[in-house]
Amino acid sequence: MARSFQTYPEVLLSSRDIALEIHRAVRRGELRKLHGRLYTRNLTDDADVIIQRNLWTIVGLLCPNAVISHRTALEMRPTESGTVFLTGTYDRRIHLPSLRIRQIKGPGRLEGDAPFVHSLSVASQARAYLEVLKTKTVRGADSPSLPRMQLETKLDSLIRTGGEDKANKLRDSARPLADVLGAHDAFNELDRVIGALLRTRAAALAAPSAIARAAGVPYDPFRSELFSILHSALTIWSSTGWPDLQSDSVAFANIAFVDAYFSNFIEGTEFEIDEAIDIVFHNLIPSGRPEDAHDILGTYMLVGSLHEMSRSAVDNCRDAAEFLAMVRFRHAAIMGGRPEVNPGSFKTRSNRAGQTVFVAPDLVEGTLRHGWEMLRSLSEPFHRAAFVMFLVSEVHPFDDGNGRLARAMMNAELISGRQRRILIPTVYREDYLLSLRALSRDQRAEPMLRMLNRAQEFTARIEFADLNHALDVLRGCRAFESDSDSILRMPDDSRS
Repeated sequence: MARSFQTYPEVLLSSRDIALEIHRAVRRGELRKLHGRLYTRNLTDDADVIIQRNLWTIVGLLCPNAVISHRTALEMRPTESGTVFLTGTYDRRIHLPSLRIRQIKGPGRLEGDAPFVHSLSVASQARAYLEVLKTKTVRGADSPSLPRMQLETKLDSLIRTGGEDKANKLRDSARPLADVLGAHDAFNELDRVIGALLRTRAAALAAPSAIARAAGVPYDPFRSELFSILHSALTIWSSTGWPDLQSDSVAFANIAFVDAYFSNFIEGTEFEIDEAIDIVFHNLIPSGRPEDAHDILGTYMLVGSLHEMSRSAVDNCRDAAEFLAMVRFRHAAIMGGRPEVNPGSFKTRSNRAGQTVFVAPDLVEGTLRHGWEMLRSLSEPFHRAAFVMFLVSEVHPFDDGNGRLARAMMNAELISGRQRRILIPTVYREDYLLSLRALSRDQRAEPMLRMLNRAQEFTARIEFADLNHALDVLRGCRAFESDSDSILRMPDDSRS
């Protein structure tokens, strides 16, 4: 009876015992050849798809007892050209559709290497770093090594996620392997780079994140990429730039009150509008909620100060140190009524919102400095406003009050640039948060920019000289509604 291969794995390797039956199965149309002695029972999908789906199984079948090594052990994926690197008993190259296997002669499994699929092993991190550093010449994606900048970036990431102990353990594990691998020069180089990153010795570095860590101001490279994406989007974004035509001090105080009210409502500090008026304009602090009242009052004292809101983070800060001082000062002004959240002091514990984990405490200062370097290259008020709002929001540098601070920083850029500030009404809260997530999680900046542009237009269409009239217009636009099904309406008149 003919052997059925339908119960076999999707890919299989011919051997002397079943070679004849595989040949017959191919003739019957039950199997097809992928490469050499490698076959599949999948007669439908493209060979590329099958190979990618069974990548490590195929590598294990074709190169038994090999060690996944060099750059592949650090990245655990093929290079851009589809190459994986192994160490085995002899040099070997295998070319399949969409996959190249390069086996380099070297020692088999060593202490610290981990078992993997079939008979494969994965080189320890220490071994992989030594192998990569031992390979002096880097020739693009087909090289078993990595460019120096990538290597330093990986070591910086190792310290960022695992702490200094992780780097020290890596170095300790690599030391005895240097003899076995004949990689003493490679170990010395690894030792120099780790020492520089830990600031225990001097060494030339190339990667920006590594240089920053060695200088004592490490930053979050993932957030840096997000800031670059936003910066690029802003350079081609054409905003309306709604001018602020209301120079009257009463109108300024009224719109600042609404700004403080909405900004706190977004963060869960909810008052009826009449209660908020009493707190801000009559200093009536509810006995049962003094902290919440001080949140609104503190926010208003900042966003209602024409002096402070006319100070641009770009035009009024000569360097990153002054920018950090401004951020701390404004946070202290907003959260001064809550000493338990350390107003004006950067966080010492990690914080998160839902699934988003914000920048780690030890990376806050460096990430803000890195963002400020991008911010100061922007000239349009709306561009600066959008960037600094996202910068503060994404870093989340304080224990609490980050959202209120981000929006205050945003509006200071607009007001100092003689543009109308942006209000985020209660009904617009989900649009606001979802647009931030689109950039944070999906690297899409346009939703946030469209959202802010619409919010600025909405604000610009309302006259704030008479607070009661402005509140009536806001109610008519559903601005105070918290129902997720409600939609913000634009005021009918150009100046309602």
